[in-house]
Amino acid sequence: MEHILGTEWEIVPAGGATGEAFFAKHKEQELFLKRNTSPFLAVLSAEGIVPKLVWTKRLENGDVVTAQQWESGRELKQAEMNNERVAKLLKKIHGSKPLLSMLERLGKSPLLPEKILQILEEELDEELKQNDVIVQSMEFLRKNIFLIHCDEKTVCHCDVNHNNWLLAENNQLYLIDWDGAMIADPAIDLGMLLYWYIPKKEWHDWVQRYGLTLTDELLLRMKWYVIAQTITSIQWHKIKSRYQEMEKWLQFLKGLDHEN
Repeated sequence: MEHILGTEWEIVPAGGATGEAFFAKHKEQELFLKRNTSPFLAVLSAEGIVPKLVWTKRLENGDVVTAQQWESGRELKQAEMNNERVAKLLKKIHGSKPLLSMLERLGKSPLLPEKILQILEEELDEELKQNDVIVQSMEFLRKNIFLIHCDEKTVCHCDVNHNNWLLAENNQLYLIDWDGAMIADPAIDLGMLLYWYIPKKEWHDWVQRYGLTLTDELLLRMKWYVIAQTITSIQWHKIKSRYQEMEKWLQFLKGLDHEN
């Protein structure tokens, strides 16, 4: 990275799973650098959903490096996920035509429930397939798959964990880490957020702030996706030998009502 910015810049790894992200500082200027970010980042920046994109450079080896304005701030606390600004920003994302258009141009096709169920049935290991709560959950997914179709397909972040919400020092709210974005039913994001962070008695008000009515149909769609995503997490943690996390998500799955 030094050869892009010059030796006067201080550049350090910014962490993250890929090892492709860096923090760069020179005098008063601070940048977040990332290698081979999707062109999707430019639209996210233009929409004000992530910190401002400053420049993009293509290297001789074909790699692309992006520089974003570094925003000092903090991640949201779990209790803050009930804030109206979270609902409004998620609604803005789900309603954005430029975001949807860019993902379509990048070749993304809608993620349908049938595909999610097919992946689970093909990739779940034999031990988990025998687990009682997984068996019960998979039966729920199969039984309800034809009841959850939704014509609305939007850009979904697919990991609306509170760690991915950045509140900058200037009070601007961002949703970062878009590597897993998909075109899908917005209930994917809504379900994760409500089940993880919002007391059930407050769901109606939260969904109203988002701009919808909490219908039985929406409740079923959210539950379907939360169950599917939880099974995916259980399998992932098992593969990584993170058995404590796997057990936590098994208990979460066990606590879900598997009646529709």
